[in-house]
Amino acid sequence: VQLQASGGGLVQPGGSLRLSCTASGIALANYAITWFRQAPGKEREGVSCISRRSDFRYYADSVKGRSTISRDSAENTVYLQMDSLKPEDTANYYCAANRRLGPSCSTRVRDMDYWGKGTQVTVSS
Repeated sequence: VQLQASGGGLVQPGGSLRLSCTASGIALANYAITWFRQAPGKEREGVSCISRRSDFRYYADSVKGRSTISRDSAENTVYLQMDSLKPEDTANYYCAANRRLGPSCSTRVRDMDYWGKGTQVTVSS
């Protein structure tokens, strides 16, 4: 099983990025998916998650109103659209999968079953 985050890069404040989480070996439609980020010297933060059936979404206060999580099961991909980016959004972004059932998802590291490699997001002028 491999998860891979992509779509990061260097963007100016106020810009947008769409991060993608893809997988091999599992169907992401069978998992709740969480996006985490970690900046140097800071704890890993769960910023958004989506339930298996996309009937529940969570956003941390730090990204609420500026981000949208979605999934495309046909493409086996989960997206995190990030708008109005701020310098404090600079971090390495990871996606993770967990088998949580029902209309819920988790941002607790210990709940995750699979982790992907991260993608760096840098917001700077």
